[in-house]
Amino acid sequence: MKKIIIRWFRLVENGETCPRCAETEKELEDAYKALKESLSAVNINLELIKEEITKEDFEKNPLKSNLLTINGKSLEHWLGGKSGSSKCCSVCGDKECRTVEIDGKTYETIKSELITKAVLIAASDLLKERPRQRKCCKKVSSSCCC
Repeated sequence: MKKIIIRWFRLVENGETCPRCAETEKELEDAYKALKESLSAVNINLELIKEEITKEDFEKNPLKSNLLTINGKSLEHWLGGKSGSSKCCSVCGDKECRTVEIDGKTYETIKSELITKAVLIAASDLLKERPRQRKCCKKVSSSCCC
């Protein structure tokens, strides 16, 4: 069975996260629930991993918070977009946190429609992959070694 791994990173401090990450989490859960069963019908297992970023890690790289990857590539990669930043609030303080720009529109919260579209593109790529074929050696005897 093929696999797609969605990995989502966000700052969590004392069990709290910022509003944009809290909203992204709801959108992510909606997309995951909608996709999980559908993809299993085409022999693709969907896995969701939520990773917490510490305050120390966030201070070093605030743009890692609210980063969503699909099979190791950013959501922006799959959708032909780019990442940006804007001031956040709450546990993030006044740091510039990650935003996503797709088709000229900037999102602070990653919407389920964007997640679904990116995962379906990744699934399409997986389904296009051809199984690796073994190269057979020349028959030296009546039986082949492959």
